[in-house]
Amino acid sequence: MKNLTPEMIAKVSGGRCITGDDYVSKEVESITTDSREASCGCMFVAIKGERVDGNKFISGAYEDGALCCMSENEPEKVPEGAAYIVVDSCLQALKDIAEYYREVCGTKIIGITGSVGKTSTKEMIASVLSEKFNTLKTLGNFNNELGVPLTLFRLRPEHEVAIVEMGISDFGEMTRLSKIVKPDACVITNIGQCHLENLGDRDGVLKAKTEIFKYLKKDGKAYLNGDDDKLSSVSDVNGTRPYLFGFNKSNDIYADNIINHGLAGTELDAVTKDVTIHIKVPVPGKHMVSNALAAVAAGLDMGMTPDEIKNGISRFKPVGGHSSIYETDMFTIMDDCYNANPVSMKAGLDVLSDVSGRKVAIIGDMFELGSDEKEMHYDIGRYAALKNIDCIICIGELAKEYEKGANDAGKIKGVYYFADKDKAIIKLHEILQKSDSILVKASHGMHFEKIVDILKNM
Repeated sequence: MKNLTPEMIAKVSGGRCITGDDYVSKEVESITTDSREASCGCMFVAIKGERVDGNKFISGAYEDGALCCMSENEPEKVPEGAAYIVVDSCLQALKDIAEYYREVCGTKIIGITGSVGKTSTKEMIASVLSEKFNTLKTLGNFNNELGVPLTLFRLRPEHEVAIVEMGISDFGEMTRLSKIVKPDACVITNIGQCHLENLGDRDGVLKAKTEIFKYLKKDGKAYLNGDDDKLSSVSDVNGTRPYLFGFNKSNDIYADNIINHGLAGTELDAVTKDVTIHIKVPVPGKHMVSNALAAVAAGLDMGMTPDEIKNGISRFKPVGGHSSIYETDMFTIMDDCYNANPVSMKAGLDVLSDVSGRKVAIIGDMFELGSDEKEMHYDIGRYAALKNIDCIICIGELAKEYEKGANDAGKIKGVYYFADKDKAIIKLHEILQKSDSILVKASHGMHFEKIVDILKNM
């Protein structure tokens, strides 16, 4: 890793090397907080978490070849000549090191945030840019104040562009992330009802998400969803007009001549003032079209040809738990169980409502919605019934409100409520029918991936 010697790491993190004569000037090859990933030449950072204390694995990291270890404690024993750095805060040190390393690498970075669709948009943009550039992207859920530094530590000289997902739940977090990432461009997918226990309302969400602009590089471009009422109100980003994408023809890039192929995806023309590109989005949903438009815009700004962009969109594959579709002998399963809030829940129900045959929604609690959480769950239950979903299976404490909303809508007979998913799983074989199309969606803490696995094997 360029310029990242234990000596420099100690300097930029405000730490001190208490040993390391043999290796203090040698560059580390990687940085990890997971002792299972410790390897020859790495730096292992001993994070003390709620369940696991990384300090217990320092000796093992050295045995696996670590060049250096970092912690907040003086070590009891270090191999002779090996490097060891002590800091006040390992988490802050990681952020400081990542901020330094980002500038050393000089890679063009696109930061992605928003209430819904961050991961899918990140994957869509990465799929497009990979047609022309050596592209790094955030893996898994590495999008917070620990995950973003670890993402940046994966940067290498061959990477020409990086797509970095940036997630937050409170004010100030995005400012800290933006300071680390210093994006050359940024995308905000939408402003929805999420983390309202901290952010209050959608205006608070807008304020928190747009903190990403604070460290946007000079002349950096902001791509915003122009169909979102909050984002469309943003007329200036650091002295530059944002670039808007969406369905409305007033946007800088918009969707026209749309052909909905159901679960097979959507065909459309992506239209700008200079070019029209006919694309096929291979996954269903109006929200996926918006994600694709953001990717087309980014590709055009990176000098890509229409054919390169078209190919990149066609090769997009969703990450598991993010609008993934599985066809089994029994069911068509829409696995969207990674997370949920009212906006994404309605988007999932919209997709389900478009399919033919019997439609089943297995929906669980949405977390972090603040004081109006019961009303929001009630509204989703009612929405599902009005979208002509044939069967709704509601799971969780708050999901009781789904049941009430669906029943009050008076358009659906198949409404079932279960306090927890294990009780629901026992009854699935009685409720479900062969050839059902099934949406599985809830907040990540509900662990509905277990239900998806059960359905795949029924």
